[in-house]
Amino acid sequence: MTLKIHPSGDYSFVPGIAPYSCGVISNPGFEIVHVTLQNMVSWREGFNLIYKFLILSKRPKAALCAMSLRCPVPFTFQGFADFNGEYAAVLKDWGVFVDGVNPVARTHIAPELVPPTSPSLFGFAYTRPCREDLPKTFVVAGAGELPEGVLNREGIVRLGDVSPGGIAEKTTFVMDLMEERLRLLGTSWNAVTRTNVYTVHPADEPIRNIVNARMQGSGIHGVTWHYSRPPIEEIEYEMDLRGVRAEQLI
Repeated sequence: MTLKIHPSGDYSFVPGIAPYSCGVISNPGFEIVHVTLQNMVSWREGFNLIYKFLILSKRPKAALCAMSLRCPVPFTFQGFADFNGEYAAVLKDWGVFVDGVNPVARTHIAPELVPPTSPSLFGFAYTRPCREDLPKTFVVAGAGELPEGVLNREGIVRLGDVSPGGIAEKTTFVMDLMEERLRLLGTSWNAVTRTNVYTVHPADEPIRNIVNARMQGSGIHGVTWHYSRPPIEEIEYEMDLRGVRAEQLI
């Protein structure tokens, strides 16, 4: 995987799998802004919301670079693939694909508390102009304990093991993924402003002993633990990261 420039989105991305990229980073003279919805809307309605938001912001559809989705319960692998097919078709219709590759990063989570009634939009990120001398900003897509490019049950690290040791190994594996994605984006932990952990299993020990131990300078921003499940059954631990200057709530 190598960093690829989006020709009209003002960002670059690390190609991932069909439904999303591994992460995005702003091009010089632009920054990535993260937007969170005060109230979730269905994912299809969410695309309409984003389109109107981008028009008001005087930005093209191609400026959309990351999505954050929520679902009622984790999907089966087949259910996840079916949803991804519909989701990716919308982005393709928007004309944001690059050489047939989906450049938009994504995190997709099943909240254990106050879940949505259907797959919904929780947040998104887009690019906008900024001073060229400002540091680049980025979003690292969500990842659970599956190797890059693998979407099958057999690939799950410590499958079915939610013991403290199992969760610790899953955490270490996902941290390795996060750090590799940071490297591919050309950035580092020191530029991270938000670290999210998604699991319903006890995470205080793994966060303290594994995540915080490797976060370097970004440790001053802490870790946000969401009592939520990854989007696919039997995956137990997920993380995502971002390094941005601007956070918006709409």
